Amino acid sequence: MNAVPPPSQTTSLMFSWFGRLRQALANEPQDKEQLITLLRDAQKRSLFNTDTLNMIEGALAIAEMQVRDITIPRAQMVVLYLDDTPEDMMRTVIESGHSRFPMLGENKDDVQGIFLAKDLLEYFAQGKPNDFNPRDLMRPAVFVPESKRLNILLREFRTSRNHMAIVVDEYGGVAGLVTIEDVIEQIVGDIDDEHDFDDQVYIKPRETDIYSVLALTPIEEFNEYFKTNFSNEEFDTIGGVVINTFGHLPQRGEKIFLEGLEFEVIRSNSRRLHLLRVRRMSFPAVTDEDYIDL
Repeated sequence: MNAVPPPSQTTSLMFSWFGRLRQALANEPQDKEQLITLLRDAQKRSLFNTDTLNMIEGALAIAEMQVRDITIPRAQMVVLYLDDTPEDMMRTVIESGHSRFPMLGENKDDVQGIFLAKDLLEYFAQGKPNDFNPRDLMRPAVFVPESKRLNILLREFRTSRNHMAIVVDEYGGVAGLVTIEDVIEQIVGDIDDEHDFDDQVYIKPRETDIYSVLALTPIEEFNEYFKTNFSNEEFDTIGGVVINTFGHLPQRGEKIFLEGLEFEVIRSNSRRLHLLRVRRMSFPAVTDEDYIDL
């Protein structure tokens, strides 16, 4: 049988418990900054790991972020056009590795719908590409303002089962696009997919004399692979050489020629260059007949 503490000890224990309760209530966070400080302190005491802390902070952050904060600019949108041939569309699908594309009419302000790559693959599998009509396959486009909060957009993505939205500015023009993956990455960090590069693989052959090259490829490795002579005294990566040659941060589709190679920007954002397509240029041999006597 447990011994019953005397009244004086019971009173002391009660005041001690109330004291701890009062202290806990006094330390209750009053705003988000205090809450984050409390969470970080809990992480330091190993109550949960760093990844969990980052996700909690990300979930809190999206409530204050707007669509414009993560919009893919219109200049960098990978799109399809209604008058593209099925072969052209397939080429864009393969090169980009994306699964959804804005379908455009005359220009990037004329978004007709959203086209899914799987519908194109299914159509080719049926062996009737000549009867292809993208209007029969594309989905309705969802338009959202730049000012929409990310937490609200994420909820709408989940309820509507849409994965892409077209972002419009205050004048109704297309400012860019945003995907559900872009929103989720604000919470969980970057999400690699099957089209992303292994961090240790800088150069991948695609077709004859065509290669996908990470902008972060060290110049020494690039020179060794392509037998070029780019200097590494000023820049460490081939992306640095390309940006310096352009004189600005290039956008998707911009091309430049260096040392017998064509460099085309495949992926970039407002801050950095990510992916290049490098093509070996073949030039016909020069003969005596090619020279003109003056």
